[in-house]
Amino acid sequence: MELDSDTGVPANIAAAWGLRERPAKGPKPGLTLDGIVQAGIRVAAADGIGAVSMSRVAAEAGASTMALYRYVRAKDELLALMMDAAIGDPPAFDHSAGWRAGLTAWATSCREVYLAQPWTLRVPVSGPPATPHQLAWLDSGLTALAGTGLAEEHKLSTILLLSGYVRSDATVAVDMLTAVQAVDSSLDEAISAYGKLLKLLVEPARFPALGRVIAAGVFDQVDEPYDEFVFGLDRILDGVGQLIAQRADG
Repeated sequence: MELDSDTGVPANIAAAWGLRERPAKGPKPGLTLDGIVQAGIRVAAADGIGAVSMSRVAAEAGASTMALYRYVRAKDELLALMMDAAIGDPPAFDHSAGWRAGLTAWATSCREVYLAQPWTLRVPVSGPPATPHQLAWLDSGLTALAGTGLAEEHKLSTILLLSGYVRSDATVAVDMLTAVQAVDSSLDEAISAYGKLLKLLVEPARFPALGRVIAAGVFDQVDEPYDEFVFGLDRILDGVGQLIAQRADG
């Protein structure tokens, strides 16, 4: 991991916090770090994270590749800046309804950010949250747990658990949507087709548990599909609730 020589922190983190000096004037009039980051976001939104390169972003920004290197040292640094800009600050949540409602709103909003900008799910996780907007989301989640009596380490572990769950669920949702769109179908149609396929393949004697799921018509509920994200989130929060209760009982 490259460290910034002036600050001693990772170069991409120093860039995100504005801790590193930038050229007073760009080699091209109007070229700015924010402009470069937004150009990168446009490329990723249009063609995916794989299309993001220093040369492609430079062309999108209307500058030379060498000009970009005066502002951004490497692609990894650019991706970190793009990710931080894309997620933005979390909404101002109303925590008066309690920790569970607060975490539900937090997790749902986080998922919406991913689904609105699917390329963000493809940015490699290179370390714990450390950029300004990442820490804003982390702080917001921790705030929802402020009155629970949980130990600080358990609050942090709870938010990291939720973050991982949200990212995983959003990744699956995006991948499934991409797959069905590739064959000019809809998610409802795909689920219905999958249910019909299982009915043809599954022998209850061989797969008794799965056979009972099929017989119950689970895959036939296309009009009112079960929200797997909500189900999983509720189960996580049930566990958090038990932890809070145990803490209250000493």
